Amino acid sequence: MDVGRFLAGIGALIWDQESDRYLLLRRSMEKDFAAGAWECVTGRLDQGEGFEQAVHREVKEEIGAEVVPLFILGTTHFYRGETIPDNELVGVIYCCRMRSWTQVLMSDEHDQYRWVTAEQAFKLLRSNHPTEIWLRKVIKRAELMKKNLPPDLSNVFAKQGFELDLM
Repeated sequence: MDVGRFLAGIGALIWDQESDRYLLLRRSMEKDFAAGAWECVTGRLDQGEGFEQAVHREVKEEIGAEVVPLFILGTTHFYRGETIPDNELVGVIYCCRMRSWTQVLMSDEHDQYRWVTAEQAFKLLRSNHPTEIWLRKVIKRAELMKKNLPPDLSNVFAKQGFELDLM
């Protein structure tokens, strides 16, 4: 297959360790894609921006908070609508915690938010919409990672980040 053009994106599943809850956001009914579906913070990279930079920018834009990425949950590849090159997106999904506890200040991209346990999330995410199916997988992976990631490694990620620059 030829090398093509695609968009890059991030997902930021925000987890509150103290309450063991995840922040879920409901996409505004005004959105052109996945209106009314539940998701975590998501967004596309700007030109010249790395994945980790995009996580920080998107979280700030969507909920007005600063986060610390704790670990990478995985990667993603999908088409945002019709299966054409202009809609192809690849991304990296992070599990993050808030740098300090803050009120969620939603942008107009979302119309509702909830802090939920994994069990509550699975009950809430019952639709067959691809976004919600994806989010169930993301939360299942987070639950697995939280139980199995060595604390020392998690601390290294939180302090050093994930970007491995050439410089």
